[in-house]
Amino acid sequence: MSVRDFFRQRAEAKRFGALPKAARELVFYAEDGGAWPHLGPIVSELLRRGHQLSYLTSSSDDPVLTRNEQGLHAFWIGSGIARTSIFVQLDARVCVMTMPDLECSFIKRSKLRPVQYAYVFHSIVSAHMIYRKVAFDHYDTDLCVGPHHVEEIRAAEQRYGLPAKELVQHGYGRLDTILAEGVAGDTDRAPGSTRVLIAPSWGPTCIVESLGEPLVRALVEAGFDVTLRPHPTTSERFPGAVEQVVAAMAGHDNFQLDTDMASSASLHASDVMVSDWSGAALEYAFGRERPVIFVDVPRKVNNEDYGELGIEPLEVSVREELGAVVSPDRLEDLPAAVERLVADPQAMRARIVAAREQHVFHVGRSAVAGADAIEAMLGAAVDG
Repeated sequence: MSVRDFFRQRAEAKRFGALPKAARELVFYAEDGGAWPHLGPIVSELLRRGHQLSYLTSSSDDPVLTRNEQGLHAFWIGSGIARTSIFVQLDARVCVMTMPDLECSFIKRSKLRPVQYAYVFHSIVSAHMIYRKVAFDHYDTDLCVGPHHVEEIRAAEQRYGLPAKELVQHGYGRLDTILAEGVAGDTDRAPGSTRVLIAPSWGPTCIVESLGEPLVRALVEAGFDVTLRPHPTTSERFPGAVEQVVAAMAGHDNFQLDTDMASSASLHASDVMVSDWSGAALEYAFGRERPVIFVDVPRKVNNEDYGELGIEPLEVSVREELGAVVSPDRLEDLPAAVERLVADPQAMRARIVAAREQHVFHVGRSAVAGADAIEAMLGAAVDG
């Protein structure tokens, strides 16, 4: 961190502390700009209701910093001393975050007063396999995406003797935004043209890093229009994997690379997604009402004890409902799976919508449910 950034963050921390008390009673924190799609709908609904709130972000280019809305006070506090100081002495009633592992990493609960902490899920996936075992233990309230989160968190509380937290039937703001942008069918598929989007997670066992060229080639040489949208972390940590695919596909006019994470154009234009354990696959299926082919690479596991709860994670159990599963040893099966899934889009859409209604709370209405929950927390919070 530069000296300039250090002093700017310290100045922002002082500016936050100088706010009137009413503007600091409700605090939202974002690790980066990617938190806004999940926190933003709740924030906007609370502002619409006349609340004041502070939005602290660790990202200097977070889009919230340029928003000019009445009641919204935004501050760039970085990831260093300024942030640590603010959270240890946080003088608020309620703090809302999308960051797991509260109290177990750099963000600690306030030592100044009994702040109520609320967690907003930033993925539809289950709470017990892809997250660390202690990820939610120190939150007071979890805003749950669907019944699976309620079941998993209650099971963990019982299994490990944890105090029961408040669980809110919230939904998923990012999904509601995707639906608002236009449901499936608003981009007509050109006759004879099937558009395949490859959008995986990241890591050594994920499909770009482990299968890359042969996977893409199987689809490109089958004649589909193929777009590779690698996870940003893949591009950062495994750039060679992406470069290898791009080099191998040189000369194929039906292949393109999409690295513009700010744009959703390729998601809206595609007919089917190919993914692995990415939470974006569930967003795509539920939001675009289009199928996903899941390549069955090893699971992403951050909690080796997840099996103790005896609950199959949603991202495992829902795959057949949303599309098809293909073995990484049978990439030659991909073209047939694509053709099968796009053959009857209306039937596929109905299947996905039924799954969405079963697995996600308050579809299209999560912002209201989230704002109601935060208001209830504000009303119940008392000074220690």
